[in-house]
Amino acid sequence: MQNVVISVNNLVKRFGNFIANDHLTFEVYQGEIFGFLGANGAGKTTALRILSGLSSPTSGEVVVAGFNAAREPEQIKRNIGYMSQKFSLYEDLTIRENIMLYGGIYGLKKDQIRKRTSELLRKLRFEGYADRLIGDLPLGVRQKLAFSVALLHEPKIVFLDEPTGGVDPVTRRQFWELIYEASAGGVTLFVTTHYMDEAEYCDRVCIMNEGKIVALDTPARLKETYHAHSVEEVFVKIARPTATHNPLHQMAGSSLTSLPGDSHLKRV
Repeated sequence: MQNVVISVNNLVKRFGNFIANDHLTFEVYQGEIFGFLGANGAGKTTALRILSGLSSPTSGEVVVAGFNAAREPEQIKRNIGYMSQKFSLYEDLTIRENIMLYGGIYGLKKDQIRKRTSELLRKLRFEGYADRLIGDLPLGVRQKLAFSVALLHEPKIVFLDEPTGGVDPVTRRQFWELIYEASAGGVTLFVTTHYMDEAEYCDRVCIMNEGKIVALDTPARLKETYHAHSVEEVFVKIARPTATHNPLHQMAGSSLTSLPGDSHLKRV
């Protein structure tokens, strides 16, 4: 029987009269790569903030790593890793200084910090660059380092908010190899992405639209159910806004609702 590490039951998040999350219900299993898809404004970022202990639900029950999001957000924060869409390390510190700083933030002891810093530098082959400033590194290298730092305290769950945005296809492939490696080690990866091809790499995919879950299944079953050749095609069929329902589309043209993607990245 699969071990449930995230349980969401009838999650509702309101901001005044606006419902950002409308009765979301789903489970995520240990070691799973769970893709969370949706256009801007679909509600995925709001849900992610609740799951990571940064916001409270209006109603419903959310349990992450065994802790209730409404009552125990600090315990959730200590038991997860988080990598934001924007680069999360300090650019005016060196690679080594960033790793050691986050080790302290995550509550590791000094000997643990020293040991894991050495292990991480060796794993990433950064021994010769440990004292370089983060700001001097290419974006792709920084993103891989940020992901590795998010795993420094050996969390059960890591939330990745559009982690490959702006990086080249080769670096994206390498980044997903790190994700697969973490998943094989039992870490659960909860990934939000705008790249539809990346959804194909997930064990299951949850598609959000206007605050609701409109589909949730494996990529293969989603394509079978909706008679589609790709998850992107599934998304277009069930979640892409139309001109009649999207006032932004009417004002600015179809470019606002185009689907970002990268046809150069193949399944690793």
